Amino acid sequence: MSDSPITPEAPQPTANPGEPAPHAPGEASEHTPGVSVRHSRSKGEPRFPDGPKPDPAGSHFERRIRSFQPRRSRVTAGQADALQRLWPKWGLDIDGRDIDLEELFGNAHPVVLEIGFGMGEATAQMAAADLGTNILAVDVHTPGQGNLLNLADQNGLPNVRVGNGDAIILLREMLASDSLDGLRVYFPDPWPKKRHHKRRLIQPEFLSLAATRLKPGAIVHCATDWEPYAEQMLEVLTAHPDFENTQADGGFAPRPDYRPLTRFEGQGLDKGHVVNDLLFRRVQR
Repeated sequence: MSDSPITPEAPQPTANPGEPAPHAPGEASEHTPGVSVRHSRSKGEPRFPDGPKPDPAGSHFERRIRSFQPRRSRVTAGQADALQRLWPKWGLDIDGRDIDLEELFGNAHPVVLEIGFGMGEATAQMAAADLGTNILAVDVHTPGQGNLLNLADQNGLPNVRVGNGDAIILLREMLASDSLDGLRVYFPDPWPKKRHHKRRLIQPEFLSLAATRLKPGAIVHCATDWEPYAEQMLEVLTAHPDFENTQADGGFAPRPDYRPLTRFEGQGLDKGHVVNDLLFRRVQR
């Protein structure tokens, strides 16, 4: 970890997965730091003209079950400024078009894909601790996208790019084979109701797709505080022929030093939740 802690923007209220983010009370000036703002715009005008698109892969729409629900919570003035100012430089709309990772980052360093980064504090800490590894962080939460861009800017992190949209489309249509050096999925929505289990991200089909984009030896690192989901992840990853457990006993792994303890995780631990990490290696076939 870096000796210099990442300094996030003023903490914002966060919501549990699948729940709407709480609204800040009252209205505020667009120039008041750390508070939510409403942007008055005419019908059809984009929310952030130079920022992420509301539906970047509209032309690639398909009827399939998705593992995420976009949350359109309010954006602070600082996040809005970052989206407008930094998206053209560090943002990526997942629109189905091929991308060159070396061109995207401006170097040939290893690239790790992170799916679902929340407000981005942990992502920024990992990026600061390992500037030699590029992180392509993908989410659909606009405030989190703005917050991570802000953190990358404030802390001088050239190895972060923020993706907006569906990670499945990114993997399937935009990335080359064997182009990723790692995959991180931290605290994905557990979809706890049985009828919603089909929406969980870590499924055999997803792993088969991810395997085609991961280099042999690349690590898939998952973490969750929902024990039934952890057990399912372990079962699905163990059964998949493209991956092997890095743990000799075939079980869960200790939390690696490089994965910081997040606020969300800390709150869960305070409530007695058990957090499980899984570290699986892409095997050569």
